[in-house]
Amino acid sequence: MKFQKVYTLEEIASIIDCEYVGDANFPVSGMNEIHVVETGDIVFVDHPKYYDKALNSAATIILINKNVACPDGKALLISEDPFRDFNKLTNYFKPFQFSNVSIATSALIGEGTVIQPNAFIGNHVVIGKNCLIHSNVSIYDYTVIGDNVIIHAGTILGADAFYYKKRPEGYDQLLSGGRVVIKNNVGIGALCTIDKGVSGDTIIGEGTKIDNQVHVGHDTVIGKKCLIASQTGIAGCVIIEDEVTIWGQVGTTSGITIGAKAVILGQTGVTKSVEGGKSYFGTPVEESREKLKQLANIKKIPEILTKLK
Repeated sequence: MKFQKVYTLEEIASIIDCEYVGDANFPVSGMNEIHVVETGDIVFVDHPKYYDKALNSAATIILINKNVACPDGKALLISEDPFRDFNKLTNYFKPFQFSNVSIATSALIGEGTVIQPNAFIGNHVVIGKNCLIHSNVSIYDYTVIGDNVIIHAGTILGADAFYYKKRPEGYDQLLSGGRVVIKNNVGIGALCTIDKGVSGDTIIGEGTKIDNQVHVGHDTVIGKKCLIASQTGIAGCVIIEDEVTIWGQVGTTSGITIGAKAVILGQTGVTKSVEGGKSYFGTPVEESREKLKQLANIKKIPEILTKLK
């Protein structure tokens, strides 16, 4: 998430009421999760196991719960609870905006786009030309949709990320300040849910087609001309490259990459990153020919045991 202007380190520290290490005028231009941070971004870390990863990331401002040696060219925000204070910043820069109308006055709707009854279009949503939004679709704030997009009934774009910190009193949610971005010529089936990024974007690439009842987790990036069949569940922070085919009831773990033109057969559990241009099946995932050979050999076990008697 990029801020509308560049702030100083001192200004950011005053928002969350914390100490800082570095030049008071050190520039701060945004905040992001560690896998998408850039120069000028804030990243948070609250466990010593991940200190080095955060300190050596592309982020130049580290929101951290201990005063540690600060790398050259970077600054620290010292907080007793970085998770809480990252939420404070999200709420400050991207607060929830109430709406009591079906289509927010700040939404921009392109020429030729049709919006069916009972759809909800949130604040600052941008929808391109010649789109078709069917009934009971909910499009949350700041979602961006390209041209010639079809979204079927009951789909929700922009729900919060499933991201929680366990505390003694229960689970504390990390607030979501990111967006959903749908490129041109995308088709989305009925009853799909696409979560917005925690601080970045969840992206569906140009020409991709998604069947009914598919879930896409936060900060996932899906490439161009992919096909994703029904009841597939894609976790957060997944990269799906161009022209991937995913058949029904596939599930993935988070933070993996599925290579271009890979084919994932139905009911596969994608437990790790896989190369492009190959077909995969099973849980844990393997190349489909190898997995099918294994299943065929398993069927032969009773015959082999009978012969050994």
